[in-house]
Amino acid sequence: MSEPAPTPAPPAAAPTATPPSPAGPYAERERLITENLKQIYDPEIPMNIVDLGLIYGFDWTGDDVTLKMTLTAPGCPVAGILAEEVKTAIEKVPNVHSAKVDMIWDPPWSPERMSEFAKRQFGYA
Repeated sequence: MSEPAPTPAPPAAAPTATPPSPAGPYAERERLITENLKQIYDPEIPMNIVDLGLIYGFDWTGDDVTLKMTLTAPGCPVAGILAEEVKTAIEKVPNVHSAKVDMIWDPPWSPERMSEFAKRQFGYA
């Protein structure tokens, strides 16, 4: 009698740019920032910037934060306006002294970076 074939491992999930679950001394502030950022929508795509996968992470120096984010395309005409809106949303969080938005292009944005929710909304999942 032969042994049954091993069960194949499930495929690995595609990485997304959604910030990892906050941990450490800034966890609560990062959670609140992320909640605020979910209220900001890409002006050309009906989805918030967090679920679109535009947020790459946070760098903290004391109570000052630099948010690393990208856009769906480098030539986005509202880049400056969106960055200012993001900065304002971050600075509304208690115990954030100041915020800076750092636009980065590497790694480039792609639909794989979206949350599972956004992927379902746009037919990617």
